[in-house]
Amino acid sequence: MARTPQLLGPDGRPIERRTLTQAVAAPAVTGVRRPFAGTIATGLTPERLATILKRATEGSVADYLTLAEEMEERDPHYAAVLGTRKRAVAGIEPIVTPGDDSPRAGEIADFVRQTIVDQPWFNTMVVDLLDALGKGYAACEILWRTGPQWTPAACPWRDPRYFVWDETRTVLRLAADGEPNGVELPPGKFIVHVPHIKSGLPIRGGLARLVAWSTLFKSYAMKDWAAFCEVYGLPLRLGKYGPEASPQDIATLIQAVAGIGTDAAAVLPRAMEIQFEGIGEGRGAAELFQRLAEYLDGQVSKAVLGQTMTTDDGASLSQAQVHNGVRIDVAQADGGGLATTLNRDLVRVAVDLNYGPQEAYPWLSWPITEPEDTQAVTEQLTGLVPLGLRVRADDVRERLGWAAPEDGDEVLGGPASAGDDIRPGDDTPSGAAPQRAGRSAQAARPRDAVDDLVDQLDTAAGPATDALIDQVRAVIDQAESIPDAMARLEMLYSELRLDDLADVIGEAMALADLSGRAEVGDV
Repeated sequence: MARTPQLLGPDGRPIERRTLTQAVAAPAVTGVRRPFAGTIATGLTPERLATILKRATEGSVADYLTLAEEMEERDPHYAAVLGTRKRAVAGIEPIVTPGDDSPRAGEIADFVRQTIVDQPWFNTMVVDLLDALGKGYAACEILWRTGPQWTPAACPWRDPRYFVWDETRTVLRLAADGEPNGVELPPGKFIVHVPHIKSGLPIRGGLARLVAWSTLFKSYAMKDWAAFCEVYGLPLRLGKYGPEASPQDIATLIQAVAGIGTDAAAVLPRAMEIQFEGIGEGRGAAELFQRLAEYLDGQVSKAVLGQTMTTDDGASLSQAQVHNGVRIDVAQADGGGLATTLNRDLVRVAVDLNYGPQEAYPWLSWPITEPEDTQAVTEQLTGLVPLGLRVRADDVRERLGWAAPEDGDEVLGGPASAGDDIRPGDDTPSGAAPQRAGRSAQAARPRDAVDDLVDQLDTAAGPATDALIDQVRAVIDQAESIPDAMARLEMLYSELRLDDLADVIGEAMALADLSGRAEVGDV
């Protein structure tokens, strides 16, 4: 009887196949993995926050994790920017790259793509793992399905409070009843994502720890602002009564003054009156609360997104395009860290269970690239191509993200000219002038005297334009980059000798004038 080979998990410990199909970290009504938790944010003070952060570093993370969750529920700005950072990765279509060029590697990559990436639970799992950005770590349990192949049936999120850190605060363990230090996580059973936002202990690396103080101070500012609006948002109501007013009349007036703020109506005896007095000297203080709240929101944006342009300032469209959502380097780091986690804890285990250990494994990744500055590309082309720089049209389309038109496609732009027969990059004599635009259009109509004059001027201007193009081409060939070429062309401009070309242009202007006069009968 063949013996099933022993597989090792990412940490080098043997994988126990019989435990892979069992849920070991599901929530329970009793025990250490209860789905309910109290509140921490209510009545939070600076002293209490400092204690929570200190105890989290020492290993008691439950209160800190509860606070981190409540911060996302109570602070709309923090929830928005943290969600933006998560979606910067989760919104990208992942790719699976084979380990090598062999057919076997392609088959394994297709298996990973079909059984993991294309599954309906995959995107939810990605968002759940990115919860580690706020809390410092996140874990999903892999529920394996057996049959012809070992495949993940689901990867549900597990509350980070169901786990504890070991004595070194570097190894995550599963919380268990009667085990103060928890138990080891079964190999091949969990995906544990710890983003490397900062060096040090993982529990100190979450964004919630970084923005906790800003969130606390903002809660104080919003509370004081609300109290200020309640006091100074309505005018002061003064009730006046005469000396003949009885105690019952005074009580009626007090009741009317108290209720008019909400009822906006009152019935009084003729001898009484109510005046409304505005308190202007207190209204300017509202701007203080607003500025404090906006400042704290800006600090949270910098901490989470790496910038504030698109969330706070919004100064201009061009600036917002440069700072689009999350900084590119931040999103790339998040995507790279998540890819490392999934390839280690899920992809490799799935491949080992079905194909055995491999020398090269497929790689799951999120291709996050910096968007092309199309305006800069266009400006470079319009500035250099007329000076003689030859560029492949396919290269331009690739940088702009445009496809080449095919036969029968409806296209924008004019029809192809005879000059299109000479494609950029063809071997053309260095002394030959480029084809003039519009030659095909001229060939489509009968020739006349003007065409003959144009040909003569073209021939006369040939040596001068060829010499000019040769000088420009020589400068471009010597340049090491486009900015270097621009600088060299600026230096060349003052040295160009255009006397011969100017003479030809002058003759052309004179011939054009005489031709026009001949048509109207002036000569």
